[in-house]
Amino acid sequence: MTELLPIRRALISVSDKTGLIDLAKALSERGVELLSTGGSAKAMRDAGLEVKDVSEITGFPEMMDGRVKTLHPKVHGGLLALRDNDAHVAAMEEHGIGGIDLLVVNLYPFEATVAAGADYDTCIENIDIGGPAMIRAAAKNAAFVNVIVDVEDYDALLGDMDQHKGATCPKFRRKLSQKAYARTAAYDAAVSTWMAEQLELETPKRRAFAGELKQTLRYGENSHQKAAFYTDGSGRPGVATATQLQGKELSYNNINDTDAAFELVSEFDPAVSPAVAIIKHANPCGVAVGTTLVEAYQKAFDCDRTSAFGGIVALNQPLDADTAKKIVEIFTEVVIAPGASEEAKEIFAAKKNLRLLLTDGLPDPRQPITAYKQVAGGVLVQDKDVGYVGKDDLKVVTKLAPTDAQMEDLLFAWKVAKHVKSNAIVYVKGGATVGVGAGQMSRLDSANVAASKAQRMADELGMDESPAKGSAVASDAFFPFADGLLEAAAAGGTCVIQPGGSMRDEEVIKAADEAGLAMVFTGMRHFRH
Repeated sequence: MTELLPIRRALISVSDKTGLIDLAKALSERGVELLSTGGSAKAMRDAGLEVKDVSEITGFPEMMDGRVKTLHPKVHGGLLALRDNDAHVAAMEEHGIGGIDLLVVNLYPFEATVAAGADYDTCIENIDIGGPAMIRAAAKNAAFVNVIVDVEDYDALLGDMDQHKGATCPKFRRKLSQKAYARTAAYDAAVSTWMAEQLELETPKRRAFAGELKQTLRYGENSHQKAAFYTDGSGRPGVATATQLQGKELSYNNINDTDAAFELVSEFDPAVSPAVAIIKHANPCGVAVGTTLVEAYQKAFDCDRTSAFGGIVALNQPLDADTAKKIVEIFTEVVIAPGASEEAKEIFAAKKNLRLLLTDGLPDPRQPITAYKQVAGGVLVQDKDVGYVGKDDLKVVTKLAPTDAQMEDLLFAWKVAKHVKSNAIVYVKGGATVGVGAGQMSRLDSANVAASKAQRMADELGMDESPAKGSAVASDAFFPFADGLLEAAAAGGTCVIQPGGSMRDEEVIKAADEAGLAMVFTGMRHFRH
């Protein structure tokens, strides 16, 4: 690839004019001729800069409401011509095509327009055509052309020019080329995804995925794995959009667990009651509601004090001072909440390694989202589990019906079970988990694990009996046999919520009746792998 190449002529056409004037002035001071279009040209002229309109170069005015202005051989020839190819140079001379050494373009704000909820026609008009075409042309010709698609690269461009006396080096141009193609790919992905949604295509023949780098991580799940964190542009409240006030940089596992915690706690309406979820390795070790946030935290913490050490805490209301004081009593990795009081922030400030993340709100647990999971040779795509079950959706299948208090705990347990790795069994009493069995190979094992954790809770708190006595029990999927149900009954469960749908439902219902249990079916399961 050709080595150092001076920049003599630049075409600038940007929708986001952040930093435009400073860049244009800096280029002009370095002797670079400026070409531009529309609003960009006007902004530079208003700043006192000499700018030549692209229409002067092409001999055609902007037309069709600006849809056609740069799609012309004198633009694309200037971007694509190989300057060391005699035939290309001869064609440029014959047709009066001047070389363009630098292209600065950021695209029509299609993603922002969609995010703002604009109508179909407005979104269509914000699909850029000329911009991506020029970007791809310039990026292909990185041997001779610099292409800037990100405001953050303005200073880097000027720095490379200053380092090389007005020229740029080939490595820098190649890096710009890669970023340019990534930008047009992400743009096309946003457009095609939006169009599929508009057409209600559940399984389009091709899917495009895109993300923007938010953070390079020290490593992945383990120290030998490389990792990075990309955002999808959706703006969903959570770890991707939160502001980190203090603490060390988030790790891969921190991000994963914090997301799990915040998505779980958002199942509980903050207008109804404060709620707290404590997560360890993507599974809840304690979830509770209370009359106050600190009460909810204490109840969640008491469920599994051992696992809570070094865990992630998520709140559905702004962090207050009383709750902050309780949280800092043990080592906690991350706290995420929709806001925090100044006093709470001061309390946390004394714990330098404790990460505090604040969001602008809670994610909507019923908002339709597409979820992806990589497998060897492909990607699994599905709707995010936003399934919801209310009291009126439940079917009582046993002779004994749940009391109102039991029904509240059953629905609470069902919300938690949705966020527990399968197979999942959750014991709940008084608006708090008292035992969680997660990720076991059989439902019987999960029931056993949850019961043993409930007994440990009793031992740690000096209780006379296991808090599983009199608890509500949730199972994320049906009981294929009665053994798991009977294990929960033996632990002290008095009512059960499960999807139903097993070939042995009648056998399980009979076992529940004989054990004196009340049981309801949801008709919906919550597998989580």
